Amino acid sequence: MSLKGKTAVVTGGARGLGRAIALRLASDGAAVSVWDLKREGAEETAGMIQKLSGRAIACVANAGSASDIAAATSCTRAELGPITILVNNAALSPFAPFETITEEMWDALMALNLKGPFLCTKAIIPDMLAAGWGRIINISSSSAQTGSSAQAHYAASKAGVMGFTKALAIEYATRGITVNNVPPGFVDTEGLRASPVDIEGFAQKTPMKRPGKPENIAAAVAFLASEAADYITGHTLSVNGGRYMN
Repeated sequence: MSLKGKTAVVTGGARGLGRAIALRLASDGAAVSVWDLKREGAEETAGMIQKLSGRAIACVANAGSASDIAAATSCTRAELGPITILVNNAALSPFAPFETITEEMWDALMALNLKGPFLCTKAIIPDMLAAGWGRIINISSSSAQTGSSAQAHYAASKAGVMGFTKALAIEYATRGITVNNVPPGFVDTEGLRASPVDIEGFAQKTPMKRPGKPENIAAAVAFLASEAADYITGHTLSVNGGRYMN
């Protein structure tokens, strides 16, 4: 599944799922622009790719800021060329009982988790239209499929990502651009370890009785970015060890 000659943007690429996705796309031949608010982490991911003889740059950007996105898009085009693969991964997944969620908390999460993919796609899709080829992969969440206690704002934002995916898939289906989403479920990342989830206890309630790995998500993204997936669009490719079955 060679991506040689393609340029990819991975938002939230400083660690966890984003880092694994960036590394996998690079191993498949893509030049990768790693976007993240955390400069050190983004540069570390880009450096890991470069050490493996891949092409990569790091861009410090808030994926919910139109001005940051414009600057990162311009830098990526200048350094790596037109962008034809976009992975909208940047997100936060906070826990808060519903009664404690304020309007400000709701708006801030929607600005990153839902408005962010809109802004990034808006900035980058002209390159895909010009090329007549593009891959947009949105990272949603199994929480949007199953619900999640104390995460009403998070589950709602990720359900919005799923709807956004389907709408774009229909709109651009005849223009060489596919749009799909991957909802991770119970994956062993820094974020999961820092959350209030009882990892071992929750694992025993799932069919495989273990968490997934970031590389599992990266493999799904790489497939959807490849030529092998050129007749797949508007699809939800669940990677969750059987936690939720479509």
